[in-house]
Amino acid sequence: MQILLVAPLLIPLCTAALTAILWSRPDLQRPLGLAGAWLLLGSAVALLSAAWEHGPLVGQMGGWAAPYGITLVIDLFSAIMLVITGLMAVAVAIYAMGPGAVERDKAGFQPLFHSLILGVAGAFSTGDIFNLYVWFEVMLIASFGLLVLDRTREQIDGGLRYVALNLVGTLFFLMAVGLLYGLTGTLNLADIARVAPDIENQGALAAVGVLLLIAFGAKAAVFPIFNWLPAAYHTASMPVAAIFAALLTKVGVYAIIRVFTLIFAHDAAFFGPIVGVIAMATMVTGVLGAASHYDVRRILSFHIISQIGYMLVGVALMTPLAIAGSVLYVVHHIIVKANLFLIAGAMRQEGGSFALRRLGGLWAAKPILGLLFLVPALSLAGLPPLSGFWGKFAVIRAGLEAEAYVLAGVALAVGLLTLYSMIKIWNEAFWKMKPEAAKSIPWTRRERVATYAPILALAALTLTIGLWTEPFAALSLAAAEELLDRQGYIQAVLGSVQTAGLPGGAE
Repeated sequence: MQILLVAPLLIPLCTAALTAILWSRPDLQRPLGLAGAWLLLGSAVALLSAAWEHGPLVGQMGGWAAPYGITLVIDLFSAIMLVITGLMAVAVAIYAMGPGAVERDKAGFQPLFHSLILGVAGAFSTGDIFNLYVWFEVMLIASFGLLVLDRTREQIDGGLRYVALNLVGTLFFLMAVGLLYGLTGTLNLADIARVAPDIENQGALAAVGVLLLIAFGAKAAVFPIFNWLPAAYHTASMPVAAIFAALLTKVGVYAIIRVFTLIFAHDAAFFGPIVGVIAMATMVTGVLGAASHYDVRRILSFHIISQIGYMLVGVALMTPLAIAGSVLYVVHHIIVKANLFLIAGAMRQEGGSFALRRLGGLWAAKPILGLLFLVPALSLAGLPPLSGFWGKFAVIRAGLEAEAYVLAGVALAVGLLTLYSMIKIWNEAFWKMKPEAAKSIPWTRRERVATYAPILALAALTLTIGLWTEPFAALSLAAAEELLDRQGYIQAVLGSVQTAGLPGGAE
C-alpha cells in the first residue's frame, strides 16, 4: 500500500525528470509524457477503489510515526481529486500533441507540465499543512514557467502579475503556518484538528483561520483577490490554459474545504457566514466580468472565478448535502472548464481568432465543433440533464434546506447570467455569418485528431455524469460524510500507527 500511496507523486516526478533529460528529443518526450499521464490516472483509480473499500489510506514516510513524520493521507475526497487530475493530465497531454507541439516541447513544456501535476498531486495527498505549502510552491514555480512558455510580451506581463499576487497569498499562508504551529505545537493536520477545539486562545486560532482563508482564497481566485487570473490565463497557450483552468484554482478550493471541515469545523458558526458572503461576491463578480467581455479566453477565465463561488457553498453551510454538492460541482467544473478551453483552441484554428467579433459561421462550417461546444457550455450554465445541473441542484437545494435563501437566489441568478455568456459565444462564433476577414489556420490531420479526441472524450464524460448521475452523487455524498467525520480522519492518521504497532504500517 505504501507504494500505491506514493505513486501519484513518483510517477509525475519521474516523468518530469525523464522528459527533462530528453530535452532535445521532443519526439520521445511526447509519448513518454502521455505514458506518465496514463500511469498517474491508473494509480489514482486504484487509490480511489482502495479508499472506497477500506476508508482513508495513511502512510508515514521514512518510518516516522505521526505526528512527527511526513504523512500522506488519501481519503475519498483526495482520491477523487487525484483521479480527476490524472484524467486532465491525459486529456491535455493528448491535446498538446496538436498545433504548436514542437515549439512548446522545445521550450520545456513536458517537464514543466509534469512538475505542475506533481505539485497538484502532492497538495491532494499530504496530511501536513507545511507540506501543503511546499506543494503550493512547486505548483507556483512550474505554473509560472508554463505561463511564459512562448516568451511573448503579453505572457511575461501576465506572468509577473500572476506571480506577484500569488506570492502575497503565499506570504499569508506561511504566516498562518507559523502562528498555527505556535498555537498547537504541531503541523500534522489530524493532530491540529485534535487539539484545536481545546486551545485556550480561540481568538488567535480564528485569526489564523482568516489568514488561511486569504491564502487559499488567493489561490482559488475568490473575491476580492482574483485579479491575477483574468490578467494571466488569457495569455497562455491553450494546453496550458486548459490545465490551469482545470486544476490550479481547485487546489485552493480543496485546501479551503479540507482545512475548514477539519481544523475549524468547531468554529463553523463564525466562518460559515464569511465564506457565504465571499461565495456570493465571487459568483456575481465573475459572471459580470464574463458578460462584459468579447474574447473567448477572457469570458472563460472570468467564468472560472464565478463558478468557484458554487464550490464554497459547502463550507458556508457545512451540511452533508452542501459538501457533497461542492465535491460534485468541483468534479463537473474541472471537466467542463478544461473542455471549454480546449474547444476555444479548436475555434481559433477553425475561425482564425479568439475575438468574437472576428469569428462567425462556425456552425455552418464545423457543426461537430458546434455540438461539442454546446455540451460543456450548457452544462456550465446548469441546464438539465447535463452534469452542471446536478451540481447546482445539490448546492441550491442545500441552501434552501439551510434557509440560506439569499445564497440560493444568487446561485440561481448567476446560472442565468452564465447562460447569457454561453449564448453570446454561440451567437457570435457559430451562428452569425462568417466575417470576410476570417480565415482558418492550416493544420494537419494528426493535429486535428489530437485536438478533437480529448474534446470528444470530455464531452462524453459530461453527458455520462449528467445522464448516469447516481454513482457520482453517491461517491460525492460518501466523500462529504468522510469530510465531516473529523474523528474518523484523526483516528485514521494518529491511531493507525498505534493500531498497527509498526511505524508507517497502517492502511
